[in-house]
Amino acid sequence: MRVIIVSGLSGSGKTIALQTLEDLDYYCVDNLPFKLILPLAREILSASDILPPTVAVGVDARNFIDELHRFPAALAELRASDLSVEVLFLQADDEILLKRYSETRRRHPLDLGSVPLREAIRQERSLLEPIVACADLIVDTSDTNVYQLRELLRARLHDTPPEAMSLLFESFGFKNGVPADADFVFDVRSLPNPHWEPQLRSLTGLDRAVIEFLESQPDVTAMIAGLRGFLASWLPRFEASERSYLTVAIGCTGGQHRSVYIAEALARHFGETRDFVMVRHRELKLSV
Repeated sequence: MRVIIVSGLSGSGKTIALQTLEDLDYYCVDNLPFKLILPLAREILSASDILPPTVAVGVDARNFIDELHRFPAALAELRASDLSVEVLFLQADDEILLKRYSETRRRHPLDLGSVPLREAIRQERSLLEPIVACADLIVDTSDTNVYQLRELLRARLHDTPPEAMSLLFESFGFKNGVPADADFVFDVRSLPNPHWEPQLRSLTGLDRAVIEFLESQPDVTAMIAGLRGFLASWLPRFEASERSYLTVAIGCTGGQHRSVYIAEALARHFGETRDFVMVRHRELKLSV
């Protein structure tokens, strides 16, 4: 049986994640104490003729603050029971969470009337650290809308079997910050920049003119070859350690030209020999 534990900061999209998994025929339960997850899984197994063999459980800081420090031990116990257990954690920048709360006028679960919202968010981050430390997949939703989050979760969780590793190449711009959910971050700002070519400035790394410009640059070719070699050497080792998800972030200044082109080139290369390869362009708001 596959069990996905869904956790995250309030306002980061945990409810959307559970709804998405429910739409994909997962049996979903929100706000369940750790100690009840294993009995729940056993009950579902015993009723496998009428219930799906996939379960998603929401865990957060709302009602079980005293239990959160026990999460690593509880997770180890679950995995020792022969369940296929994965932990998904959703997060977002403080300013984004503040904005979302101001727009919805919802009360933060740790806001008891005497705690400012910013402090409640800080406290929640601290309380959930034991879960973050155990997460198999961390998704930062700061720059992601509801539809993009649904598609990303569908591709990385549902379309990828538990025994396979989902590989995501993500382009980004350093001027907007480094993706918090990246396992590897490669800086390609040293490469020739199409931004300084007036006819290319408004285009992206997906456009033919930019592709031809970058293909003609020896340093770009060398960079891609080096990244291919590094990843070809290390991806099998991550798989051997039973990693389910790996995110490789490629950054340039604005996330429009060089990083987009290189992320596409790497995804195309590794997609020829591997299943479950995705590419996402954070600044372009595109994922494939």
